[in-house]
Amino acid sequence: MLTIRDLSKSYGSNLALNQFTYSFDHGIYALLGPNGSGKSTLMNIITQNLKSDNGDILLDGAPIGKLGASYREKLGFMPQYPGMYPSFSALDFLRYMAVLKGLNKKKADEQIDELLHAVELHDVRTHRIGSFSGGMKQRLALAQSLLGDPEIVILDEPTAGLDPKQRIAIRNYIASVALNKTVVIATHVVSDVEFIAREAIMLKKGVISDSGSPYELTQKIEGQVWQTVVAAEEVQAMQEKFRVVNIQNGEQGVILRILSDSKPTEDSVTVVPSLEDYYLHVFGDIL
Repeated sequence: MLTIRDLSKSYGSNLALNQFTYSFDHGIYALLGPNGSGKSTLMNIITQNLKSDNGDILLDGAPIGKLGASYREKLGFMPQYPGMYPSFSALDFLRYMAVLKGLNKKKADEQIDELLHAVELHDVRTHRIGSFSGGMKQRLALAQSLLGDPEIVILDEPTAGLDPKQRIAIRNYIASVALNKTVVIATHVVSDVEFIAREAIMLKKGVISDSGSPYELTQKIEGQVWQTVVAAEEVQAMQEKFRVVNIQNGEQGVILRILSDSKPTEDSVTVVPSLEDYYLHVFGDIL
């Protein structure tokens, strides 16, 4: 159990985290919020890359400051902008990270082979990282975060730069390894965590706006998500009057998905709310 109590962090006059309190058990936890909400600050404090101003972090009741290296051995971290040596191959990089983590060479090589297959980089394992696309680097960064089979995995935007097929594959892989781990994911792609997260934490200006399972959160706006079909020339007026969260061309006109407490038009019908709908309900802006 990773327990965070009253965690605060300021950058000058900017309060990035304000008495953040939460407990993380096994499973996937999604950190959701707009830019500047404090997600990356929280992750960097959990991984001891940044010091908090106040508050405590406990692992199974013990302060992580007293645990020292034994705590860091239990951590895997994928930063939003991972630094890598461009002249290294993917295999060289993972072996280098395994040495830094103090892993046994035989065990490390077995894990590296498995991880390269899992993130679909095995065929290019001897290629230089400098030749990799952004999505390939993201997948390599994910692989290094899982080296050593850590108990706590912190992932900052793990699917950034991936195509839809890769996103689904990585999402499913993360879900499969999270059964006996605590996985905290910060992401702007809400759909990536909607079906795998045990709980979602809505973070706004360093404060938890709401939290709960995706089902619990979406139930709060049941009956407030609508779908209607309008003519193309009516779209702008609808956008000015209502919070339109999706626009799609249809055979009989333009299909609008709308967040509204009341029925937007006579022909509107309610639809099942998604976690993305709830995100927009809380934060009031498009992803």
